[in-house]
Amino acid sequence: MTHPNDAPDAEHQVPDGVSDAAVEAVGKITAALEVVEHARGMLYAFHRLTGRADNELADALDQLEAAGHADLAERVRADLVGRNVIDGRWTFQVVEDYDDSYWSTFRGWEQTVRDEVLDGRRHVYEAQMKERNRTNGRPGHEARPTSTT
Repeated sequence: MTHPNDAPDAEHQVPDGVSDAAVEAVGKITAALEVVEHARGMLYAFHRLTGRADNELADALDQLEAAGHADLAERVRADLVGRNVIDGRWTFQVVEDYDDSYWSTFRGWEQTVRDEVLDGRRHVYEAQMKERNRTNGRPGHEARPTSTT
């Protein structure tokens, strides 16, 4: 027997008058944004790893200097520690430019499309997919949480 609440909540249902093709198109735009979010995460990883490498290099050069190779350590330090990774930019500036010029614009358009086509509802396409794929009434296949705690 199916529980009466075993259906997607209203926030994940298709608004009246919206076609399956429109739901799929919005879903693909959201999926593209998810790829951008993944890329942004990788960019932040690049930022953190590059900063870590720069700090570790500085420590290693201190050790090289202490080991009697002060001239070599200073030549490397002067050229490489604190060096721009892209013309005129450290990684934080790359991250900021990406966020300000691409990521935020992409997020804004994805929100606008959802607002105008799906009344702002998120993951409607995925909710439809879940309904197609789950075994209705089977434990572990509920449409939504059974409790709100």
